[in-house]
Amino acid sequence: MTRYGAQFGPDITYLGVDRCDLDDPASFAGADVVVLGAPFDGGTSHRPGTRFGPQAIRMTDYLPHDGSRPSLALRTDGLRDLRVLDAGDVEMYSGDIETALPALEAAVETVTRSGAIPVVLGGDHSIAFADAKGVANVLGHGRVSMIHFDAHADTGDIEFGSLWGHGQPMRRLIESGALRGDRFLQVGLRGYWPPPETLDWMAAQRMRSYEMTEIGHRGLDACLTEASAIATDECDGVFLSVDIDVCDPGHAPGTGTPEPGGLTARQLLDAVRRLCLELPVVGIDVVEVSPPYDHADITAALANRVVLEALSALARRRRDARDGTRWDPSVPLLANRPDTTPQENPS
Repeated sequence: MTRYGAQFGPDITYLGVDRCDLDDPASFAGADVVVLGAPFDGGTSHRPGTRFGPQAIRMTDYLPHDGSRPSLALRTDGLRDLRVLDAGDVEMYSGDIETALPALEAAVETVTRSGAIPVVLGGDHSIAFADAKGVANVLGHGRVSMIHFDAHADTGDIEFGSLWGHGQPMRRLIESGALRGDRFLQVGLRGYWPPPETLDWMAAQRMRSYEMTEIGHRGLDACLTEASAIATDECDGVFLSVDIDVCDPGHAPGTGTPEPGGLTARQLLDAVRRLCLELPVVGIDVVEVSPPYDHADITAALANRVVLEALSALARRRRDARDGTRWDPSVPLLANRPDTTPQENPS
């Protein structure tokens, strides 16, 4: 697992954070978060291109790549308040999914055993099997729940004659025993897949899936409150898996299987921030960014910000735990800052 660098394009780190090498434990000792690239689209069933996703997520930003991003929303700098390192891309040949996924699983497991939180940049959603299982291998099978943002359930069985693909990782995770079906929460489903027999299988596993009609009727906040309570019941940590196609294609056009009628970019960022602030998140992946189908870097910029919102919220959660405080999102941006207005000379 020597640091591979970048499979496609320039070898850059996420927003300029320091590098590490998974073959050198000293290089990531004490890290809070380790970023991994999973440049893989061998599980894609429609439009390819997500192998270029990690590079796009790392680099799409209008600010300098200086390893610093102070959050206006949370008053933290997720890249500096946490020790965030980038281990580069895992070597994943898109023509061999049965070799690629174990390589990623091993890398995620290495990061988790070190005590750091793995943040995986995809790649198509087939990588979620390796990501979540790698975490569960360390923290315990059945002890990690999943909150899964997606337009699609990804619970298919055999697709195109294969057990492996981006429409099947959630079924494989549950079947493996790594994650429990009754602690598997899905947010944003919509459209015309999966078919009834797959929904029957999901119901038998006691999964909880929040389709967009329910979200529209009840409100996203209410659904997230319910999902959070389920996710933290009898589980020690939460894995957050974000398929960028959970957003409406108007907000995320650069993806392989766009489905109209999804969340807005604002809703997704608010939701990720909230969950990472409130829950014991132990792993994150952001997947299905396909730059060849993007327009004006809209999708890559959103995915970049999903990661940054997560890191900023993790930093805020740790600060509050350390200081015994509780973040109040209603506090005005400029509150409690020193008044530097020049005073008039009374004379």
